[in-house]
Amino acid sequence: MTRLIKICTGTLALAALLTGCSTLSDWRDSANKENPAPCPNVIVLQDAGRMVQFSGEPALENVAYTAEITNVETTCRYYDEEPIEAAVEVDFAFGRGPQATASNMDVSYFVAVTRMDRDVIVKEEFTLPVRFRGDSATATLSDTVGSITIPRKDSSTSGTNFEIVVGLALTREQVLYNRSGKSLKFPDLD
Repeated sequence: MTRLIKICTGTLALAALLTGCSTLSDWRDSANKENPAPCPNVIVLQDAGRMVQFSGEPALENVAYTAEITNVETTCRYYDEEPIEAAVEVDFAFGRGPQATASNMDVSYFVAVTRMDRDVIVKEEFTLPVRFRGDSATATLSDTVGSITIPRKDSSTSGTNFEIVVGLALTREQVLYNRSGKSLKFPDLD
């Protein structure tokens, strides 16, 4: 499934919304031109890179489900004063523990664009349906955010001025568990 994030700012916002920030022919023309600088850095937020859902106290025998971001890859394209057009593919691994009550679950994750180590420009959340096959305790999935449009002030503004941040949407308790440094993983999950 491909997902979209559009960021349109300034006086061109209304025109950009009407035109989708750029046209397909603009994108094709840019494919033949070299980026003037690197793509934005992509990071997995440390406190939001994994999730353990317990049924009861935090212990291995009480695990219902787990989720982990295992890999993130990005591509981007920009030239002249055009905005940065980026895509992100996120790989996930999921586990079903002894307290799981179903063979499916929904996991939410977010993709945010920030100015390097500063303000969040935009953040969007996505829900991923996860299905465990048969008696399998593990599952893996990939999801793609296929169009992230990041406006630039001018042609001297490179992708290194921005970060694309990815993480699981967690409860406060799940974040605190992650910060505790404890780890529970299923042995057969590669």
